[in-house]
Amino acid sequence: MINKINPQHLGFDIDGVVADTASAFIRLAREQYGLREINPEEITAFQVEGCLDIDPGKVEEIFGRLMTDPLDHGLEPMPNAIEVLNELAITAPLTFITARPQKSPIEKWLQTFLAPSASREMRLVAMGEHDGKGNHIRELGLQYFIDDQAETCISLAADGFSPYVFNQPWNRGRHQLPAVDDWLAIRELCTQSA
Repeated sequence: MINKINPQHLGFDIDGVVADTASAFIRLAREQYGLREINPEEITAFQVEGCLDIDPGKVEEIFGRLMTDPLDHGLEPMPNAIEVLNELAITAPLTFITARPQKSPIEKWLQTFLAPSASREMRLVAMGEHDGKGNHIRELGLQYFIDDQAETCISLAADGFSPYVFNQPWNRGRHQLPAVDDWLAIRELCTQSA
């Protein structure tokens, strides 16, 4: 029998895990910049300008909009993310650690989608960089973390944590770690009752 993860010891990245940032990026690139339709499977690198023929300045502008005002720019949650997060919040406060530079925009975004009781109790760290999540994970008393960046998960595993890679086109074939395909799989990993 597989041991279930207690949500009290689990943390989440936001972009690419909770928030469907890739779909929002693709939509904004098409609608506001007139770029061709991009298939999500084409985004095979974490730095999208490395795999798509798009001007790096436009990439920065699009991601900048999603960072500073995710609600106005139509950032949506991943399928089933909110339902599962609200369920997990019944057991323990939700913990999010993100590389986003500003806390307030993504905090408002989470508060918009999560149940009031879940968002009221959540813990949110906006680091402003991709490296160093392990320090925050340790300070918050977590053991498990779900992230879409394989390199982050590899680093966390080397530091003694138990990361899960949230499968995305940009992390396929880049790790040998446990992975989850979607939020229903995350639900299966976690303890549902005390």
